[in-house]
Amino acid sequence: MTLVATGLVAGASALLLWLGWLLVGGVVAAVPRLPDGSRVRVDGHEIPADQLGVVLGRHAREQVLTSGLVAFLCVVAATAILAWVFTGRVLAPVHEVTETARRLSAESLGERIRLEGPRDEVAELADTFDQMLDRLQATFDSQRRFVANASHELRTPLAVIRTELDVTLSDPDADTEELRRMAGVVRDAAMRAEQLVEALLLLARTDAAGLAVHEPVDLAAVVASAWRGARADAQRRGLRLSFDTRPALAVGDPALLERVAGNLLENAVRHNVDGGWLTVRTEAGPGWSRLEVASSGPVIPPERVTELFEPFRRGVVARTGKSGAGLGLSIVRAAVAAHGGRLRAAPVAAGGLAVSVELPAAPA
Repeated sequence: MTLVATGLVAGASALLLWLGWLLVGGVVAAVPRLPDGSRVRVDGHEIPADQLGVVLGRHAREQVLTSGLVAFLCVVAATAILAWVFTGRVLAPVHEVTETARRLSAESLGERIRLEGPRDEVAELADTFDQMLDRLQATFDSQRRFVANASHELRTPLAVIRTELDVTLSDPDADTEELRRMAGVVRDAAMRAEQLVEALLLLARTDAAGLAVHEPVDLAAVVASAWRGARADAQRRGLRLSFDTRPALAVGDPALLERVAGNLLENAVRHNVDGGWLTVRTEAGPGWSRLEVASSGPVIPPERVTELFEPFRRGVVARTGKSGAGLGLSIVRAAVAAHGGRLRAAPVAAGGLAVSVELPAAPA
C-alpha cells in the first residue's frame, strides 16, 4: 500500500511538473515585441530584442525545473512516510489477527482478539474471527467430552469382561455351572459394548455425512415398524397407549427415520413410570410432516431438556433398573438435522417429556 500510494503521488507530481514546464515556457515566450535592432539587458548580458522571449522562456523553465524537482522530492518523501505510518496503523489490527491465528492450537483456543476502536471493516473482521474461535472452542470441548465419555462407557463392559475372566480362571475348582455363569456375564457385557459401538458409528456417520437416500417415507409406517421393538417393554410396564398415526409423507432415509422413531419410542418407554401413559401422533401439514411422541415420567426441569440431547446424557434411570448408552436422543437430533428438519422438546407439567419432529414433506 505504501508503494502504491507513493507511486501514484509521484506520477501525479511528475505530470503536474511537466505541465507547469510547458505552460511557463509558453507564457513567457509571448512577451511584447520590441523595435527591431534594439538590445535589452538580461542578467547582466545584452541580447537582441528579438531573442528576449526565447531567453526568458529558457530561464523560466530552468527555474521551474529547479524548484519543481525539489518540491517533487519533498512531496514523494512526505507521501511515502505518511503512507507508511497510515497503513501501519490501519493494518495493525490485521497483524494482530494474524499473530493470534499463528499462536492458536487445540490447547490455546481461549485466546481472543477483542479489538477495540472504531467499528470499521477491520473490527468486523476481528469480531468474526472471535466468533469463529468461540464455535471452534465449543466444538473441541464437545469433542473432548465425547471422547472421554465414550472411553468411559467402553471401559465399563471391558472391565466387567476382564474381571469375570480373571476371577473364573483363578478358581481351580470352577465347574461347568460357574463357567456358564461367567460366559453369560461376558456375553451381556460384549453385547453392551457392541451396541455402544454401533450407536457411536451411526452418530458419527449421521453428523459427518449427508443423507445417502432421499425418497418418500410414511411416518405412520415408520412408527408401526419401530414400535415392534418397544411393544414388549411397554406391555410389561402396563403403559396406557394412544396412537394417532395418520399418513404423513416425508423425504429422507427410511432406515434412519425408523431409527429416529425407534429411539423416541424406546426412550419414552424406558424413562416412563409403571402404569404411565404414552401418546404417539403423526400428521401432515403444509410443507412439513410431523411426528410427536409424549410420555409420562419424572419431572424434568426446563433447563435440563436441552442437555438430554447431548451425547451420554441420561435421564433418571432408577425407574426401570436399566439404562442405555445415552446416545438415543443425540442420534435423533443428528438425524433430524441431516434431514433438514426441526426438533422440539418440552417437559410435561405433571412429569415426562414431549418431543416433536418436523421433516420436509414429500411432494404430492
